[in-house]
Amino acid sequence: MFGVKAQSTMGGADRTKQILKSLLRLSVTAVLLWLVLSRIDLQQVGRSIKAAKWQFLIIVWLLAILAFWLRSVKMGFILKKQNCEVDSIKIFGASAVTMLYSLIMPGLLSTGVKWYILKRHTGKGSNVFSSMVYNQFIIFILVSTTALIALIATNPASTWQLPAICSVMLALLTFIYLSLLNRTFGPKLTSRLSHILNYLSRSLSDIGRRILEQLSVFQTSPLSFHLKILALEFFCTTVVSTTIYIFAAEAAGINVPIMVLVWQSAVVFMLGRLPISIANLGVREATLIGTLALYKVDASSAFLMSMIIFSNAILMAVIGAVFQLYWVFHKPEEITRANINHKMM
Repeated sequence: MFGVKAQSTMGGADRTKQILKSLLRLSVTAVLLWLVLSRIDLQQVGRSIKAAKWQFLIIVWLLAILAFWLRSVKMGFILKKQNCEVDSIKIFGASAVTMLYSLIMPGLLSTGVKWYILKRHTGKGSNVFSSMVYNQFIIFILVSTTALIALIATNPASTWQLPAICSVMLALLTFIYLSLLNRTFGPKLTSRLSHILNYLSRSLSDIGRRILEQLSVFQTSPLSFHLKILALEFFCTTVVSTTIYIFAAEAAGINVPIMVLVWQSAVVFMLGRLPISIANLGVREATLIGTLALYKVDASSAFLMSMIIFSNAILMAVIGAVFQLYWVFHKPEEITRANINHKMM
């Protein structure tokens, strides 16, 4: 009886904690949007909307779908390495559903939805988790590298310190990537990092060790596998994502150097991983308005550009809703078979 009461109390505490976190993110989102809207002239926004080249919006949407598809193909290769056969269309659907939930759950928290869907399709939760950790690690390395190189090339601060700091960080990221996934040195580095995690809080050290354990699964993979994954992510991160920003800027009548859009897209993406706002609202707008101001772009045009980019999230969320409804009423054979195999194991 006391055990039931204790569980009930713990469950209530967890729910209260989640509600408070959601309210905090909602408050942060509201404050950021209020700060953004206080900086722009709504009449000027209306004029920018009328003058926008809306034909480019279709290109932006098509590129967003292409980026999701390519990342689904990449995820398929990673899952296959973990003995999980999943069609690209199912991974694409899981990514779209994740985008739907990201409108409620911010940043990396929404990726738990993707893990749950892929686990249902495969029945191999730990394998899927390892694949997702490796995938997020590759995305982090590529996006960070792209941002650092673009910042070095453009030097928006016009000082020697920024390129110097970015160069050191770039060298450090390269070292971490090459070392952590190396067959010989990787396990030693993982062991060293595990010891360093002892100095962190228990919750952070547990998360860190779990990530390192999952990455160690891929330390035995051949170089050709890592290069293939890097090439696909590079095309998504540097080529497709930057092109989305180029056409979004063109639609909003913004003319800035391409390398500026390269690091902007990377910075907005990285900030979107932080669980501080809902659907990255406020963060994206504040970032674009603040950084584009360095290039004499008025706040109303930057705000319009951010809304065009945000429309990609809405588009993919709508596609995710379609997949969600389909899977609710048409339970795939693979899910049933995977669950049976999982129970037998």
